[in-house]
Amino acid sequence: MNTSSATIRHKLYDYIRVADNKRFHAIYNLLESEIEQTNEWWKEQLVKELDNRYQALKTGTDTGFPTSQLIESIYKLRTKKYGK
Repeated sequence: MNTSSATIRHKLYDYIRVADNKRFHAIYNLLESEIEQTNEWWKEQLVKELDNRYQALKTGTDTGFPTSQLIESIYKLRTKKYGK
C-alpha cells in the first residue's frame, strides 16, 4: 500500500480528533520525545544566529543600518506596495 504522506497526516489528524483520552495519551506517549525535539529545534539555531549578528555589530564586521535609513527604506517599500 503506497499511501501519500498527506493522506496519512489527514487520517491521523481525524483519528486524534475523535480518539478517547486513553488512546490519545498512548499516541502522545509514543511520540513525546520526538514531538518535544521538533518543537525546540529552532531555539539553538536562533540563539546562535543572534549571537553571531551581535558579535558582528559589536566588532564592526557588520555596521548595521542607521534608524533614519531604515525608516526611509520602510517608507519607500510601503509607497511601492500601497502607492501614495
